[in-house]
Amino acid sequence: MSIKTILTGILIFSTFLFGQFEDPVSVSASIRENARAGEVIEVQVIFSIERGWHIYGMEKIENGPIPTSIQIVSEAVKKQGIIVEPEPIASYDEGFEMDIPHYDGRTKFTVPIKLKDNIEPGVIILTAKATYQSCNNTICYPPMDQSVEVNLIVELGEPRADRLNLLEETKIEANTNELTSLDGAIAKGFWSFILLAASMGFLALLTPCVFPMIPITVSFFTQQGETSGKKPIKNALVYALGIITTFTLLGFLLAVFLGASGANQLASSPWVNLFIGALFIFFALSLFGMYEIQVPAKLRNISIQQEKRSGYIGILFMALTFTLASFTCTVQFVGLLLVAAAQGQWSWPMLGMIVFSTAFALPFFFLAMFPQYLAKLPKSGGWLNAVKVVLGFLVFAVAFKFLGNVDLVWGWGIFTHSVVLAIWTVSMIFTGVYLLGKIRLPHDSPIESIGVGRMILSLLFIVFGIYLGTGLLGRSINGTIESYLPPKVESESGIVMTGKDTIVEAQKWYSEMADGIAEAKRTGKPIFLSFSGYTCTNCHWMDANILSQLEVRDLLEQFVLVKLYTDGGKNHREKRQYEIDRFGIAAQPFYVILDGTELEIARFPGMTRNASEFIEFLNKGINKG
Repeated sequence: MSIKTILTGILIFSTFLFGQFEDPVSVSASIRENARAGEVIEVQVIFSIERGWHIYGMEKIENGPIPTSIQIVSEAVKKQGIIVEPEPIASYDEGFEMDIPHYDGRTKFTVPIKLKDNIEPGVIILTAKATYQSCNNTICYPPMDQSVEVNLIVELGEPRADRLNLLEETKIEANTNELTSLDGAIAKGFWSFILLAASMGFLALLTPCVFPMIPITVSFFTQQGETSGKKPIKNALVYALGIITTFTLLGFLLAVFLGASGANQLASSPWVNLFIGALFIFFALSLFGMYEIQVPAKLRNISIQQEKRSGYIGILFMALTFTLASFTCTVQFVGLLLVAAAQGQWSWPMLGMIVFSTAFALPFFFLAMFPQYLAKLPKSGGWLNAVKVVLGFLVFAVAFKFLGNVDLVWGWGIFTHSVVLAIWTVSMIFTGVYLLGKIRLPHDSPIESIGVGRMILSLLFIVFGIYLGTGLLGRSINGTIESYLPPKVESESGIVMTGKDTIVEAQKWYSEMADGIAEAKRTGKPIFLSFSGYTCTNCHWMDANILSQLEVRDLLEQFVLVKLYTDGGKNHREKRQYEIDRFGIAAQPFYVILDGTELEIARFPGMTRNASEFIEFLNKGINKG
């Protein structure tokens, strides 16, 4: 008896048990934009499939399983076009004894439809009817039907020219618009996905929380270069591979065991931030010459090769620290990958994480290599120790960024905005004074005179320290610097405010979604929803540099403002899960504009340095809200 015959018997038997098993597939639908009569719109139909199960492609295969089909039903629909189907997974199906395309995890279909010309403005209900067959490695359930409703807001006005294309043309346009999404890139093919992952990795290097790892990396590998027998290229390669490996594997393990937001949960954990802050202070004191960091003698004596191994262990440990410190700044792409991984998809997310982290780690390969060569130059002792001390001051200052994160979550009230700014001010002035030779540390050589370059560098540090000090007197300082400082917290709502602009503080922000929806219904305003984090440097950067701009503030006055913190505070776990379930992403910052019925109007994922892009996003919400 063939496997196919057995499977058919199981299928028939399971039909008698229909209703006594739990369907491993759930279906949802959404429409991102409003429309006018006669226009072509797109309905997003999403299948969320439990791990270990799959559904099949839309093409009917003779003697094969039931294909997936989707139909949009409404009296307002004139015609349904060709469904944009993501690229299925092609593999051999032992049950049906043939190659059958299938889907697993979270799968999104785009259904273009044309509205009738005579429908009246208002809210209409579209019904998405989905038929599919779900199977795992041993059994298939009988064909299932699910129907979900979605609201469409029909605006008053003539149909827009760009919405009157043929449905077949809309399919091509939909594929183009989805290029920056995970599903869209996969549908475009292998190389499109690789290009997206690599470009996102390089873009992540521009995010604020990556910058503190530059002095950490340089200082660590400066010390590595002073050890005889070390090979700079090999050490740098181990560091880069360590970042790639820990970033990929740790992200996936956290996604599997803690869900899609597991990586962010770990990176924003006060315990992890406390560990990183303490580690950086420990490392800074070593750079000052207070002690030498050495591997315990028992470990060195295990074998003749242990000294080399222990060096690599230290490098891999730094790679893990790098991963923990940068998880929260890896923009939208990693959030999408980890959502997919948490829902059971493996191949594309794993490939994406590897390519993303490789691009992310590449510049740090060179940063790790060059200091080791500098340390091996003749007569490098005196000036190299000065470099180490300067880096020590920088590492010491960076440590308090992470301790400030701990304070925000646990509410100590110790490492506040003013306290950390004061520590930074003194650290920069001390660095300048040290370069002048007025401070002597244990391993410093006597200085009879200083060069012009050292004098100018000293002057820059002192001036920078004085500039930071003006922030303690109430003066606004650079927004990028503000993003690294602990923000001020509004005690009643828990909303964090930048110290840069007091006008932003006057805006009313709701910290609960239900309150924002109630206010939107009362006022008729659309909702500006911000998913943020107390420990999210990119979020603070956006607050200090984009949301504080005059034109942006004026536009925000036309919204009901809601800010949900997903890493701490009241109901943060529910808010984090709401972001994942509702929008299919686990990243901060993430901005969405909704109407009073929670219908999505527009979304803006991640950080941007282009205020015009963000203003365009807000205008889209105002015009359609």
